[in-house]
Amino acid sequence: MLNKVADLAGPGIGNYDDLRHVLPDDYHSLLTPKETQQAIFAAKQYIEENLCKELNLMMVTVPLIVDVDSGVNDYLDRDGSRTPVRFHISNDYDKHPIDAEVVQAATKWKRMALKQFDMQPGEGLLTDMRAVRKDYFLDHDHSAYVDQWDWERTITEEQRNLEFLTAVVTKIWKVIKGAESYVHGLFPKLRDDCYPDLPDELTFLHAEDILDMFPNLPRKQRETAVLQEFPAVFIYGIGWTLRDGYPHEMRAADYDDWVTPTVSDDGRPMHGLNGDILVWNPVTRRRHELSSMGIRVNKRTLVQQLEMTGQLHFLNLPYHKAILNDEIPLSIGGGIGQSRTLMLLLRKAHLGEVSVTVWPKILKEMGAKKNIFVLE
Repeated sequence: MLNKVADLAGPGIGNYDDLRHVLPDDYHSLLTPKETQQAIFAAKQYIEENLCKELNLMMVTVPLIVDVDSGVNDYLDRDGSRTPVRFHISNDYDKHPIDAEVVQAATKWKRMALKQFDMQPGEGLLTDMRAVRKDYFLDHDHSAYVDQWDWERTITEEQRNLEFLTAVVTKIWKVIKGAESYVHGLFPKLRDDCYPDLPDELTFLHAEDILDMFPNLPRKQRETAVLQEFPAVFIYGIGWTLRDGYPHEMRAADYDDWVTPTVSDDGRPMHGLNGDILVWNPVTRRRHELSSMGIRVNKRTLVQQLEMTGQLHFLNLPYHKAILNDEIPLSIGGGIGQSRTLMLLLRKAHLGEVSVTVWPKILKEMGAKKNIFVLE
C-alpha cells in the first residue's frame, strides 16, 4: 500500500525533479500573449455575471488584510502547516497598533459579510478575492498568489442537506461550462482536437465511493484514477475520516461542515455537506481542482469539529462566538480558482501564463525548455 499519510497535506508535486517529468513535452500555447489577456477578461466577465445570475449573488469588495484578533483568516487545513503572512502596523508610534495578516481565503469573512450586507435567505455575495499562501510548493498549478471567485449565500436550516448542495454545484458547473463555450466562440483556435471539451454534466461521487473503487491508493491517485472514467467530478464528504482511517483530505474545522451524517442515493450512511470540483486537464494530463465549497458549520457542528481537531480554544474568537450566538447567518459558500479555471479554459500548461506572480528561476527555466513562458 502506498503512503496515504503523506498524501493528506495538499495536492502539490513536492520537488522539481518530479515536476520536470510532469510538464508536457509537446506543448504550445494556442493564443498569443495579447489574445490571452483578451480571453482572460472575457471569461472573467462572463463567469462573474453568470454566477451572480444563477446563484442570486451581488459583487462586493473583499479585504486583502485582516486583524489577527478577529479570527477571520483561514488556515486552510487542521494541522497548522499553512500559516498566513503576518505583519505589525505601528500606526501612531505604536500607541494604537494593529497586528495584521494577509488573507489566505475569505471564507470566514464572507459569512460575516452576509450579515453586514443584510443578505436574506436566497441572497448572497461574490468577491474578486486575492490572497497569499506562502507555504505552497510552487509548481505548474500552485502559486503563492491566489485569486478566487469567493462566494457565499444565506440559507435556511432546512437547506442544510446534500440535495441543496448538489443543486448549487450543478448551477456552478453550468456557468463554467458556459464560459468554455463563450470564450471558445470568441477564440475559435481554442477548439483543438487534442483537447476535448468539458462534459455537459458533473458526476457526483462520495469520497467513500472513490475509496471503495481504489482502496489501496492515496487520495491524489484515487482522484487521478476516477477522472479517467469520469472527466469531471464533484467529490462529497472531504474532511471526515473514511473507512481506511484517513480523511480524503485534511480540511479546516471551522468553515465547511464535514461531520453531518448523510445518506447516499442507495441508502448507505455517509458524512459531510461539502466537496470539491475536479476535472481532467488534457493539456497537463493531470487532475485539476477548480473549486472547493460546502454548507458551512452551524454552532453544533462547529463545536464538534473543533473538538475532534483539538482546537476548542478557537471558540474564544469573535467569528466563532458569532456562530455560537446565532449572530451571523447559516450559509453555503466556496471558492472557484480564477487562474485555475482560466488555465483550463484557455488550454494553458501553467498558472503563470494567466496570472502574474513570483516563480523560482528553476521553474521558469524548466518551463521555457518546454515552450512554457510565464508572465512577468
